[in-house]
Amino acid sequence: MSEAHPAEPHGSGLGQRLNWLRAGVLGANDGIVSVASLVVGVAGATTDNAALLIAGLAGLIGGAISMALGEYVSVSSQRDSEHALIAKEREELRTMPEAELAELTELYRQRGLSQDTAHRVAVELTAHDALAAHLEVELGIDQDDLVNPWHAAVSSAIAFTAGAILPLLAILLPPPEWRVPVTFVAVLVALAATGTISARIGGSNAVHAVVRLVIGGALALAATWLIGTLLGTTGVV
Repeated sequence: MSEAHPAEPHGSGLGQRLNWLRAGVLGANDGIVSVASLVVGVAGATTDNAALLIAGLAGLIGGAISMALGEYVSVSSQRDSEHALIAKEREELRTMPEAELAELTELYRQRGLSQDTAHRVAVELTAHDALAAHLEVELGIDQDDLVNPWHAAVSSAIAFTAGAILPLLAILLPPPEWRVPVTFVAVLVALAATGTISARIGGSNAVHAVVRLVIGGALALAATWLIGTLLGTTGVV
């Protein structure tokens, strides 16, 4: 019997793990851009360390909480939907098993199996675990690997915080005259890295992803720095 290639990923939950990894990269990207834009805007108006620190920490904490709440609500809704679908499928198997067996047979036949083979597979899987078989083929759900809203919330908050720390340090550590240039460079390099990682995870073109992120980040930084500079110059701040 041949063995699976050691480099080929197998096992349940692979798609979900990749989605969480991609979400983590995007969460870090959000932390980088949003906090960088905030502190660069403030740096355009003032060189006061306390103001920069307060603005950066406010953006970091508020953004992390917002990301966590958003992910929790979104994933909770998804989990509720999955539970409802599982309950519906369980009830259908209880009340009309023959119709469900015929449905499972047809689904396997549509996947390329002959009628006899599809029926035999459906019968054997139904005898083993009818609910799991229907959930997998009909709905793409693994009842033992449902999404977890708490995991999503915590992961999102951590990813955002990790991304936000970079621009916060970049704006606070250098001398005042170097703060904005250093932050620009650090942020654009970080965005290029997250774009590359995101593209590799998704199997897309890394150059396109990097260009989009770097240009978008540069525009956001330039806009907030310009606004901060204008407000500082006019004495509004």
